This record gives sequence, C-alpha cells and structure tokens, in this order.
Amino acid sequence: MKKKVIYLTQEGFNGMKEELESLRKKLMYDIAERIKEARELGDLSENSEYDEAKNEQGRIDSRIKQLEEILNNAEIIEDDGDLSTVKLGYVVELLNIDTNEKSQFRIVNAQEANIFEGKISSDSPIGRGVLTHKVNEVVRVKTPAGWAKYKILTIGK
Repeated sequence: MKKKVIYLTQEGFNGMKEELESLRKKLMYDIAERIKEARELGDLSENSEYDEAKNEQGRIDSRIKQLEEILNNAEIIEDDGDLSTVKLGYVVELLNIDTNEKSQFRIVNAQEANIFEGKISSDSPIGRGVLTHKVNEVVRVKTPAGWAKYKILTIGK
C-alpha cells in the first residue's frame, strides 16, 4: 500500500512533534495519576472523576495516534527559493477586488491550518484558488459567501 504523503512546513512539523511529546507525558503521568486517585475513591460505577479521567485518556490517546500518523507520513516542504508563484508554505498578500480589503495568509496543509495564526489550508477555497499563481494575477474564488476576485499582491516566506 502506498504511503499518503502529508506535506508540512518545518515549523508545523516541529510544533506537532512538541505536541506529541507533551501529550505522551500528560497521558503517562497526569491522566494515570487521576485514574489511580479516582479508583481509590471506591465504587467505579458511580465515580464521575474516574469516568472523566478515562474519557480524557481516550481523547488524548486518539490525538496521539493522529499526530503519529501525520508525522510518520510527513514530508517537509523544501524551499527552492523561487518566490515567483504561490506554493505550500509561502505567505501571500491578497487584495479582495470587490471590497478593497487586504489580507495576508500562509498557505499550509490542512493539518497545520489555523486561521487565528493566519494559516489557511491549501484545500480551502482561497488556498486552492491562489496556489501556483503569480504576483499581480487576479484569481476568481468560490467562497461560502459567493464568488470573489483576489489580486495577488506579494508572495513571501
């Protein structure tokens, strides 16, 4: 079976690696301790602390498996230094032609996307719309609010 490659920026890879280590420590120590303490309270059938700790253990374990899968299939985006076209990992400044509003985003893989950090997924309408285009090109993007036109102002790192 062919491995599904997940392209990540070095920053995203490092962040996920740190999160994985942190969750492993939390799972091994904090949650294990909470479960042990809850067990000592007696009857587990009506023990909400035990149930809560076990549920959190399940959530953390699930996230650990997800991060391991991503990191095992990750390939770091190589920077070829070519800023002529929008690529994964690059920062793009856009002008919405209809509203005259400027915005700036880093185009990243879905696993790294975080709108609050200015990172949008290459699978999002805008991300998909601007990939492989050049400065001063106008792209038409279908967004949830309807069609929009964006002019690519700058491409950077």
